[in-house]
Amino acid sequence: MTPPLTPQTWHWQDYPILYRHQGTQGIPLLLIHGFGASSLHWRKNISVLAAHHPVYAIDLLGFGGSAKPSPSVVPYTFETWAALVLDFCHEIIGQPAVLIGNSIGCVVALQAAVFQPAWVSRLILLNCSLRQLHDRKRQQLPWHRRWGTALLQRLLGNRTLGTYFFRQIAQPHTVRRILHQAYAKTSAVTDELVEILLTPAQDTGAADVFLAFVRYSQGPLPEDLLPQITCPTYFLWGAADPWEPIDEGQKLAQFPCVQEFIALPEVGHCPQDEAPEQVNTYILKWLGKTSVTN
Repeated sequence: MTPPLTPQTWHWQDYPILYRHQGTQGIPLLLIHGFGASSLHWRKNISVLAAHHPVYAIDLLGFGGSAKPSPSVVPYTFETWAALVLDFCHEIIGQPAVLIGNSIGCVVALQAAVFQPAWVSRLILLNCSLRQLHDRKRQQLPWHRRWGTALLQRLLGNRTLGTYFFRQIAQPHTVRRILHQAYAKTSAVTDELVEILLTPAQDTGAADVFLAFVRYSQGPLPEDLLPQITCPTYFLWGAADPWEPIDEGQKLAQFPCVQEFIALPEVGHCPQDEAPEQVNTYILKWLGKTSVTN
């Protein structure tokens, strides 16, 4: 595999933000990772896509190699991350971009497209987070599940207990076990991937960011944002995702902006890492660079 691209640093509101860039010709693409991940989660996609497009992959504030300020100083919300993404488009890319997200990165991309439609030319969304812990979603659960989730969130609000909980998760064997749940293709769960996810977890402030987001049960849902989207939108969905069920995801295809919804059989929550050849081919197809044969 090609060695990871050399990271670059951009400052947003005085916070260092890490990003990677390759490619010069065509419509620019901005890749937005999911919860707990980083730009390196796109390491199997960047070079392939960069043969046709300028490709940027960013570490959102609080993740990867980017700054991790206290949640008491910076709110870790989709509005915050969307503002960061749009400022990156303005200051670094310099023109409207195609936003490509995975998991919570999809909601960030959607929020950015709602905030400034002129700066988002298309959306390509991979296993969009359905935000099952959202207050409104929880009201649909049986009472015992609503109560249990709320109790856990309150317990994690205790910094000592929450930090202990995070440290138990931020262990190689635990991360590998979680990935084996999320990935249908467990052969993609490599030592390299575990290290990519674990290394930023050692940074000062990483536990506070994790706990802030676990307790974030407000903000927009995908179905709130999609009716406001004006650009062409495409979905790729790993059909074996245990966290974001495809039968729920397919309901998002009803919105007028959605051009196509593609299910990827035997693929889990992170298609860009589990099935990069399929993902890269569909992205390039939708951008007019190649064709897909089934």
